[in-house]
Amino acid sequence: MKTLIYANEARFNQYKHLEIRVVPENKSVWVYLNAVPRACITTTLLQELREFQSQLIQHEGRLPWEGQLVDIEYHVVTSRHPVFSFGGDLDYFLQCLERNDREALRKYARDCIDTMYPNYTGFDSDITTLSLVHGNALGGGFEAALSSHVVIAERHAAMGLPEVLFNLFPGMGAYNLLSQRVNPATAEKMMLSGRLYSAEELFSMGVVDALADDGEGVAAVNSYISSDRKRRNARLAISKVRQRVHPVDYQELLDICDIWVDAAFKLDDRDIRTMSRLVRSQLRYAESDMDFPNENERQYR
Repeated sequence: MKTLIYANEARFNQYKHLEIRVVPENKSVWVYLNAVPRACITTTLLQELREFQSQLIQHEGRLPWEGQLVDIEYHVVTSRHPVFSFGGDLDYFLQCLERNDREALRKYARDCIDTMYPNYTGFDSDITTLSLVHGNALGGGFEAALSSHVVIAERHAAMGLPEVLFNLFPGMGAYNLLSQRVNPATAEKMMLSGRLYSAEELFSMGVVDALADDGEGVAAVNSYISSDRKRRNARLAISKVRQRVHPVDYQELLDICDIWVDAAFKLDDRDIRTMSRLVRSQLRYAESDMDFPNENERQYR
């Protein structure tokens, strides 16, 4: 059994687009998104996330660490990049559209749901999930952050759903997850605006749960974990009540994915060109480490 535990722990260190750090002293695991060459949700990242999450679920909320299984009570997702995530892999989307490969795009969308939904449910255990956002969280990156029970953002972070800029919509949970934090009309307005919202705006709206000064996000997460232990039982119970009263339904998410795929295959040449410009902009960012532009389509031209 111990040999298997060591093997599983070693596997974590072999991931290409994901980093895992278990912190047994506060029963937490830190999951760092680290896709290359762009900070987006690649098929490799999705595969590695599913493999990692399956271990967490299989071991009933425990993870391997130094040859033993340790209890996990807090799951933190953040990023190794200067941004949290640019969202879906637009370059992969373009490849699927060019090949007319509807099933590949549908599988990608469903894989996104199959990594997001366990985070939303706490991996079928009493695990509190947290997102720590710095830089920008766009599209699917914003959806990923929203799937956590608690969203902590550094003050200069910005989040938004830019899909409307290329005539699409965020189809992997944005409507469902935002509607848990704001009313549906506001959620639709955010999806149709295409604009970025500052962390402070989102905090005032109730989308972000806590703010941290820039560079102090890790300390803010650790502080939250420390203070949460005093009320953990009550907060977990309230979280379960919320999920019971206002559930996010898995099948509903999959149905929305199919709507998203249908919409993607209706994009015209102008929409495709806009997506291509976004990919180039993201690559320039990755190569230069410059701040990603906070304004919209005119800066992708």
